[in-house]
Amino acid sequence: MPRSDTALIMIDIQNDFCPSGALAVADGDAILGRVNAIQKDYAIRVLTQDWHPGDHSSFAENQEGAEPFSVVDVHYGPQVLWPTHCVQGTEGAAFHRDLETNLADMIIRKGFRSAIDSYSAFFENDHKTPTGLEGYLRERGVHDLVMVGLATDFCVRYSAVDAAKLGFGVTVLEGACRAIDLDGSLSEARKDMLDHGVKLTD
Repeated sequence: MPRSDTALIMIDIQNDFCPSGALAVADGDAILGRVNAIQKDYAIRVLTQDWHPGDHSSFAENQEGAEPFSVVDVHYGPQVLWPTHCVQGTEGAAFHRDLETNLADMIIRKGFRSAIDSYSAFFENDHKTPTGLEGYLRERGVHDLVMVGLATDFCVRYSAVDAAKLGFGVTVLEGACRAIDLDGSLSEARKDMLDHGVKLTD
């Protein structure tokens, strides 16, 4: 029987983060078989979904003269400017068609506020505004989290670190994740997660 105090968090397995998507992660779709196979091993399953309005401030095209993947300083700190992706209601924002979604207990949508980005499943990028996921997990009696999804060095990283700071036991299955690896971001992300007590395993 799956442990009732452990939740599987499946992060941003959406069309725009998979091959041919607007912000494709190399081999992003290669994790689908494993993610689907392990869902039955968990009593609680949560999907997260990037869900941006078209005027989102993190889109390079919405910042005059800005190039994708450049970094700007905003009111909550450094912000990468991304290609337009995961716009609300578009095919790019939809979950990959091969992802099993029927077993999910909850879907957390994030990044829907125009003025602030949201990598973490727990907080917006100001590290203050909650998504509501912590409260849901506490109400369900969850103590430990297992994370999979896209991308290792951004949304998985920030979700794992925030969860650890909140006191959850966190394991990231690296074999069921893929990274962007932007200017060494994967190495930095792995160190950050390990420094916060996150367990990394294949």
